[in-house]
Amino acid sequence: MRLEDLCARSEHCEYELREKLRQWNVPAGDATGVLATLRKARFYDNRRFAEAFVRDKLIYNRWGKRKISLGLRAKRIDSDIIADALDTIDDEDYEEILHSLLTAKARAIKEGDTFEGRTKLYRFAITRGFESSLASKLIRQGLFPETGCGEG
Repeated sequence: MRLEDLCARSEHCEYELREKLRQWNVPAGDATGVLATLRKARFYDNRRFAEAFVRDKLIYNRWGKRKISLGLRAKRIDSDIIADALDTIDDEDYEEILHSLLTAKARAIKEGDTFEGRTKLYRFAITRGFESSLASKLIRQGLFPETGCGEG
């Protein structure tokens, strides 16, 4: 079966599989039966999917918890599962990821350590999905190069 092959290659959630079946014009009643069979055989599990999604988006895409949460909500994952998956994130690693992103961005900001430069850094962190309190804390620690102006 095509869905078994798809699930064997990578993690998928129920919503993605249901959409795939809809695209293939499978009637809703049949789709429910197919998904029940796949779930019983452990080809997919929304909790397992959420944990993999959190891990991948944090490590490879370097997204913050808010953006990851929105991504999971878009996949119709239950809020309890989302909360549990986000709890697997190590706080020190999370802060280090944001720190490295902000440090790299600070080097590229022409305004340097000015109100405008810090505002750009803050907005950058927020658009990546990081919490405003954490972004503010790290920006206050001083991330700009010693010269006070960015490179290019």
